[in-house]
Amino acid sequence: MTASVFRAARPRRTTRRLSGRVAHTVLCGAAGLVWLVLPGTTINSGAAVALPQTPPVTATAAQRHDETSPGYLALPLVAVGAAGVLAGYGYVRRTRRARTRTTPGGGSAPPSGPWRPPPPSNELGERSTELMRLADDWVRTSREELGFAEARFGAAAVEPFARAVREAEAEFAAACRMRERYDHGVPEDAAARRQALAGVVGRCEEAGRLLDAEAAAFDELRGLERGLGEALEVAEARFRKLAGRTGTAASTVAALRERYGPAAVASVTGHVEQAKDRLLLATSRLNRARQSADSGNPLAAACHLRVAEGAIAQIAVFVHGVERLAEELSTAERLVPAALGGAEADLEAIRRAAESAAARLTGDPDRTTAPTPGSPESAESRKPARRTADGQASETATASDEAPALAPGTPSAAVPVDVAAGELRARVTHADLELARVRVHAEPAAGPYDPLDALRRIVRATAPVGTRRAGVLAAAEELVARSAVAAADDFVGTHRAAVGATARIRLSEALRLLPTDPQTADTLARQAHDLAEQDVRLHGNPCTATTDPSAGATAAVLGGILLAEDPDGGPPACYGGPRTRGRRRPGPAA
Repeated sequence: MTASVFRAARPRRTTRRLSGRVAHTVLCGAAGLVWLVLPGTTINSGAAVALPQTPPVTATAAQRHDETSPGYLALPLVAVGAAGVLAGYGYVRRTRRARTRTTPGGGSAPPSGPWRPPPPSNELGERSTELMRLADDWVRTSREELGFAEARFGAAAVEPFARAVREAEAEFAAACRMRERYDHGVPEDAAARRQALAGVVGRCEEAGRLLDAEAAAFDELRGLERGLGEALEVAEARFRKLAGRTGTAASTVAALRERYGPAAVASVTGHVEQAKDRLLLATSRLNRARQSADSGNPLAAACHLRVAEGAIAQIAVFVHGVERLAEELSTAERLVPAALGGAEADLEAIRRAAESAAARLTGDPDRTTAPTPGSPESAESRKPARRTADGQASETATASDEAPALAPGTPSAAVPVDVAAGELRARVTHADLELARVRVHAEPAAGPYDPLDALRRIVRATAPVGTRRAGVLAAAEELVARSAVAAADDFVGTHRAAVGATARIRLSEALRLLPTDPQTADTLARQAHDLAEQDVRLHGNPCTATTDPSAGATAAVLGGILLAEDPDGGPPACYGGPRTRGRRRPGPAA
């Protein structure tokens, strides 16, 4: 991962200052050594020197000479030591001063320019929000173009680029997790919150860097400018298949609306119309790619082909969304009766357990709650009820169900063991009423109904009373969550130019929690879908001044296929990050 946007500043020490201190220390030491060694060279010299005849020296003079000699030898040592101490003290003092200084002269400064203070939290938050939106677009666009390369060259050839996409997606998911915690007040310390935002920025920048690093090699593999014919054939073959499936999808939506009602097909309303709009865009750009290739303009041909590929990828999303919803509604319709039976059996077991617990407690007026784990009453009756293959409780349910928490692994919304029996009975009664309403709507004589919504109501009605998530109820919970996550992901991907960061964060969290907590994932995915739709409504028409409105340029800009940098929509988005995603631009004769 790249370094944080904030870098700890290093104290600036110029070479001249450092050299001056070193020279000063060396000079003082040399002077002291000369002072120390010079007398020894004259006294201890081995050469004989002729001296003039002098009268004998008295004992007193000799004694005075001997007494002053040690002083002359000690003075150089003292001078050297004092010089070293002063130099060390000066060095330590300057170092501490530089490290603790907060002025621009000695504080934080980027290595490539003058000192600048770190940005405020609001500015950093805005930057992190924008980068999260862009990082999601980088990953989605790269994944789309990777699919066309894989169809042409095989999975083994594109594995390095697919790995880069997976790593970038992991960085983005980590950034979403950090920002989700930040939005919920974690961490609380101001400095830690700034660091969390810096971490979000760093993760998003790393995602872009991973994709940018592989963009050149990816272009080399595709070779659109060198050989466009085979890439055009792959795109046109996929286009023809999707054109046929689009017509079938239109009749499928009509049949689903008649069978299950308008609410059941709300998530795919408009899919067929948008798919036809992308078909128009793909047709126009494929033709222009052929014309540019024939006229000897490979750059323009590659640009038009990339736009067509983006449109084809989104056609597949729209058509597959309709086909997936048809399968999900059919599966949900088969699950509703079994889910109702399993939920009602579980509620009956809980009701009997609550009544038994209340009867056992009638002799003690001070105890108004169910036995807690570890108590003798709980220890006697901790045998789980046997369950059938579809998750329904058998008739041999034991006294372990006296406590509301019937089994480990219940969802977080399950009632604690010490909930009062009266509150538990109220919740069971509410769940019974909700299940009764679902059963009425699911009757054939009641007319069309949404089976996915019926399953969602069953799951949410039974969750507060602590029913076991096994068998048919677990399957129902997973089906509902997967459907909501897929619908939100389709909408964000095909309207990415208008969707903000909050919807993307919710969707990323829903994808993360889908395997472990389907009910929470379902809630987050529905929130993401609602937020994305609101963003699109507020965004309006993204390309009002386009010079080519008949060819679907408006939809292409809204879907993120074109980057909207020019009046005609600009260059297409390509595999890569911020430095490379808009690298394909049409030539002058496009």
